[in-house]
Amino acid sequence: DLMFAAGLETDIDELKRSGKASFLIALIGVLVPLAGGAAVAYFFNDSTDSNVMLQNIFIGIILTATSVSITVETLKEMGKLSTRAGNAILGAAIIDDILGIIALTVVISMADESVNIGIVLLKILGFFAFTFVAAVGYHYAFKKWTDNSAVKLRRYVVISFVFCLVLAYCAEVFFGVADITGAFFAGLALSGTKKSEYISKRFDTLSYLLSPIFFAGIGLKVELPKMNGEIVLFTVLLCVVAALTKVIGCGLGAKICKYTSKESLQIGVGMISRGEVALIVANKGEAVGLMSDKFFAPVIIMVVFTTVVTPVLLKLVFKDKTSEPETKPEAQTV
Repeated sequence: DLMFAAGLETDIDELKRSGKASFLIALIGVLVPLAGGAAVAYFFNDSTDSNVMLQNIFIGIILTATSVSITVETLKEMGKLSTRAGNAILGAAIIDDILGIIALTVVISMADESVNIGIVLLKILGFFAFTFVAAVGYHYAFKKWTDNSAVKLRRYVVISFVFCLVLAYCAEVFFGVADITGAFFAGLALSGTKKSEYISKRFDTLSYLLSPIFFAGIGLKVELPKMNGEIVLFTVLLCVVAALTKVIGCGLGAKICKYTSKESLQIGVGMISRGEVALIVANKGEAVGLMSDKFFAPVIIMVVFTTVVTPVLLKLVFKDKTSEPETKPEAQTV
């Protein structure tokens, strides 16, 4: 729901203009957390398993994940979703998701021979081809449909939501891409149409119901076992590295792409939240033996920490400075 609404409110022209920048932001925003997470795990992972190096890299891959659901909701509340920084965050988050899937697949394939990298890459390409055809087709069909004034407005909302669910389902089940990515493209297909503003307002109402359920779902997954001093230290370092590496990596990418220092900081902060994406990645790693049991609790705490701190930091970095008084003392002429 949140990502569909984000797609609805996205300025497609601005998203096109920030396309190359979003790729560079996402790329550096993946490499820096990957290196940071692997480095932290290296000093705390005392496993004698032959896959110990892959286990360390996997912790880094968990930190590459970005869940912009929280960021989107916060930016919507502040009316900053359609800013240059907001569009860059959305674009980078989509690319970040794809890069994270590729990195995850490469590492898992090295630990599990049943996973074929080539097939996964083909699925990702297939997803974009399928989504492009579906989104463009629905966009023009919807525009033609809205010309019919006899259609009741609420039907636009129902049909559009069905399209969102179908695209999200196809992304997750058939192509192995996060369902939120499919939902975003579904919203993007309707962006700029006559009824997009009406649909967006109706989904704002729906989000008041679904957003608390989403956050409660994350909370229900938190199961914390007993933690010794070493694991507590690892947890603290993991949280700090998780936040800083996204701010530094994505912020550096934005700065290279000629964004202002303030916008670069906003983009970096907007990419901090890991949310449900990191939990999904951690579960997959645990299933194939790349995730040590003692590291699972710190990862969950890191997810909760980044989820809580992101809205607070976003409001700080997007806060408009109070304007100076316009009337200034002028020198008197004699």
